[in-house]
Amino acid sequence: MTGQVVMESRHLWKIYEKHLIAVKDVSLKISEGEIKLIFGPSGSGKSTFLRCLAMLTIPDKGEVFLRGENLMVQGVDVNKARAKIGFVFQHIWLFRHLTALGNVELALRHVLKMPKEEAREKALEALREVKLEEWAHHYPAQLSGGQQQRVGIARALARNPDIILLDEPTSALDPELIGEVIDTLRDLAKKGTTMLIVSHEMPFAREVASEMIFFDEGRIVETGTPEHFFTEPGSERAQKFMARLIKKTRSE
Repeated sequence: MTGQVVMESRHLWKIYEKHLIAVKDVSLKISEGEIKLIFGPSGSGKSTFLRCLAMLTIPDKGEVFLRGENLMVQGVDVNKARAKIGFVFQHIWLFRHLTALGNVELALRHVLKMPKEEAREKALEALREVKLEEWAHHYPAQLSGGQQQRVGIARALARNPDIILLDEPTSALDPELIGEVIDTLRDLAKKGTTMLIVSHEMPFAREVASEMIFFDEGRIVETGTPEHFFTEPGSERAQKFMARLIKKTRSE
């Protein structure tokens, strides 16, 4: 059962130099407890759209709302809003000189200005949630790629965000490490964590997604349940893309 709208975009556009339209008139709502999954060809604007929602990339036109507050209005404290949005990057950006615990508590102390002990407690709690508590004092070089990405997820969780945006969290991992990250996301889904995920992990999508969103050429082409896309996608473009994804999944 979903609740109130957590995040919404209305007619969002991002245009780069030479009239390259990365995001084209995209409107989307994510409510409490929903897990929406964006998929589509490389270069279709998925990551740019996610960055616009997090206000890491400022849209050129349109509106972004977080809990009803328009983040595009002049005078809004964007940094305060960003603190309520968890973001997990495609590439695992961890500080090599800090332990897993140090990486997770860094933003709590320096962005949210938490006292040291409170930040440590919150960071340990987040690492516990991704089953990495016993690895808290290990450095990134001592962790597998999957463990490093789970530290990235813990870093997002520790801030107790309203929503977590994940940009292809498994794409930089070796195939044998993908499972542990997917298991972590599956656990978060069971707890009702609100997430918007860019991913092509189709078995995971079929299991947990409230809605799948097919993105192409900077815009939403088609939306539907996982079953819709697995059985009868409406657009020819989505049909071809799903056929390739399913074939790839079966061959792995």
